[in-house]
Amino acid sequence: MSWSTNDIPDLTGKIAVVTGANGGLGLASAKALAAKGAHVVMAARDQDKAVRARDEILAGNPSASLEIVELDLGSLASVEAAADAIAASHDRIDILMCNAGVMATPQGTTEDGFDTQFGINVLGHWALVGRLLPIVEATPGARIVTLSSTAQHSGRAVNPDDAHMREKYSAWGMYGQTKLAMRHFAVGLQRRFDRLGIDAKALSAQPGFTNSDLQTTTHALGGGGIGGSLSDKWVKVFGMSTDRGALSQLRAATDPDAPGGGFYGPLFVTNGPPILKPLVRPGTDGAIDALWQVAERETGVTIELG
Repeated sequence: MSWSTNDIPDLTGKIAVVTGANGGLGLASAKALAAKGAHVVMAARDQDKAVRARDEILAGNPSASLEIVELDLGSLASVEAAADAIAASHDRIDILMCNAGVMATPQGTTEDGFDTQFGINVLGHWALVGRLLPIVEATPGARIVTLSSTAQHSGRAVNPDDAHMREKYSAWGMYGQTKLAMRHFAVGLQRRFDRLGIDAKALSAQPGFTNSDLQTTTHALGGGGIGGSLSDKWVKVFGMSTDRGALSQLRAATDPDAPGGGFYGPLFVTNGPPILKPLVRPGTDGAIDALWQVAERETGVTIELG
């Protein structure tokens, strides 16, 4: 049988933090988690959009427990402030879903001087996870879910000497690097959980070809060249809805049988129900160590466990 939101167990009393919960896959995930009783922290940059997203969830589920926290993953100061706000209000985090991201944007920099894609997709989430990890670690059975993509297969491991691709920038090349890095992040975290006997799981997921606002934003920014333009057109015809596209990350976050370090994605690569997928290029120690080296160096946030 196909896995659906009906298979999500009761989440009453659970705390879920979802980045980018004000639209697309993040909104679909927040809606599904709240429907099962979780208190959802909607961490998002655009506060007006976040309020509209919250109101949309409440319109369909007046009993939903929701909270908005401002989070700009392109600013380490904002990440720190968001983590402090979450920590001040919650002594447990059962699900930390690193959903937000950008795709194939033109070359640019974040507030801290990082490449836009690498800074938002990877380093911002690294800093958020690092600052919230003590709470996650103290929550029995907690899960961290990172978002990857089929683009990971075209990505290369982070190069410590040019992590921001300043020498030869490629919009799609950088996107692939960030999506591979987020899968390496989950695998690296799980290896550390296992080594220290920590009752937590780190998993990754990819949504397939989903008609969210990701492609539209890429196209509007002039990113991805002809690929960005075609993707924006094709996804409107062939893409899954955000409710269906979010199923992979929701399964990773909630399926009691999901294995630590597991990777979920659509059955037919870009479309279909969410299943546990084999780890192609599972992540060498060298690639994971390179990610750790770069992320700690750039953000100043150390992933400490135990």
